[in-house]
Amino acid sequence: MTITATVPTTSASRYLQQLCKHWSHKFEVQFDAEKGDIAFPMGSIHMEAQPEALLVSLAPNPDADVDRFKQVVADHLDRFAFREAPLPFKWQ
Repeated sequence: MTITATVPTTSASRYLQQLCKHWSHKFEVQFDAEKGDIAFPMGSIHMEAQPEALLVSLAPNPDADVDRFKQVVADHLDRFAFREAPLPFKWQ
């Protein structure tokens, strides 16, 4: 199962990099200015920066609390996007 959200923002690359750097102290992370992957305990997180949006994909582990997983990611991104928070996450 993969859950995705397209989050409108013109600061996608900055938020992607901030979140990856933030979690790189605890989890395995790979990122550049356009893409980021985080091996999060609840499952993997993949992000892609576009000019007008941040694409966020979650691949929860079978035993993960999916609602909690979505909330943790959204809350952390909102901290970095405090000037435009809360960001609209429409998970699908």
